[in-house]
Amino acid sequence: MNKVQSFDYLEQYAEIESEIDVAIKRVLKSGRLVLGQEVSAFEAEFAAWLSRTGEEGATSVAQDAFGVGVNSGTDALVVALMALGVGEGHEVITVANTAVPTVSAIAAVGAKAKFCDIDADTCLMDLEKIEACITDKTRAIIPVHLFGNVVDVPKLRSLVAGKNIKIIEDCAQSHGATLNGVSVGTMGDIGAFSFYPTKNLGAYGDAGLCLSSDANLAELMRSVRMYGFTDRQYCVRPGINSRLDELQAAILRVKLSKLDHYIERRRAIAGQYLDQLHPSIQVVRPSLGAQHAYHQFVIKLSNRDAGKQELEHVGISTAIHYPWPLHTMSGFSNLNYVEGDLPVTEASANQILSLPIYPEMNESQLEQVCSAINQLVDELAG
Repeated sequence: MNKVQSFDYLEQYAEIESEIDVAIKRVLKSGRLVLGQEVSAFEAEFAAWLSRTGEEGATSVAQDAFGVGVNSGTDALVVALMALGVGEGHEVITVANTAVPTVSAIAAVGAKAKFCDIDADTCLMDLEKIEACITDKTRAIIPVHLFGNVVDVPKLRSLVAGKNIKIIEDCAQSHGATLNGVSVGTMGDIGAFSFYPTKNLGAYGDAGLCLSSDANLAELMRSVRMYGFTDRQYCVRPGINSRLDELQAAILRVKLSKLDHYIERRRAIAGQYLDQLHPSIQVVRPSLGAQHAYHQFVIKLSNRDAGKQELEHVGISTAIHYPWPLHTMSGFSNLNYVEGDLPVTEASANQILSLPIYPEMNESQLEQVCSAINQLVDELAG
């Protein structure tokens, strides 16, 4: 029985090994390992790449955007929040069906997370429920572009217009996704990206980036990521140590040159899933106007846990993003939520299942997955 993995970087690495080796040696021979030319180049190149991910004729603020490389996607959110002055006594609205780091970042700056329920079809923040979440303590909203899908940030901006509420896009899963031709990360005040190895653009370790079209805000974030320095070793504001290192930046530059192809393959595989899976299977759908980047391809099964176990038995690795909504975790009990407070989020968490999807996935593996799932659905229906 051939095993179909959910993620394995080794096959991709084998294809680009020689280019990676050249990049690593270039850094090691440069004499500069932290915040050197590789980081500066990647910051500029990634911002430029975002500006061309949209459809022809679409305008993206990334054309004038500034990238700020940081240590991780989590730190990208922390740096963004600190630069915007979010802290003690403030509230930040987000969703509970996200990775723990989204809320860990809010807690790290002393603010309190407030959860908005999600839309059942897209699993994204339900913007119709945002107004009820806003209080006089609200200072920011973090919409999460989950699975590679896209929250309607322009609509969100219109809903909070005049309220002095900042928008930080959590783009950890959405490299390459667009809304009406405009790239994720360029529609809010700051875009926060993760380059964890599993991402559409993944480093070989932790790495992240903040993006803003505001040059002053970008400069502020550069200070925050480096202890609050302006000049070397002179601290003028609260800051942290969160620097994208030269080795990861060099690796990301190599992989960025392949990213269009990687995302094209993800979309092609998603298209084949849509063609080959049983029509009764519920698929988490793209939001209106979105060009999905398919970091994950997610379906819903009423008997999800049994289905996942059966798929594992026949060699199909799957994942759940995420099995426990954050408001149900004991680590966030201080937020004073209980089960039942976010009914759509909770129902979704009991049904979602992420199928294998990665650029190197071949036709045989895809057919193996579809055949196993279709058979499973037939058995459950019988």
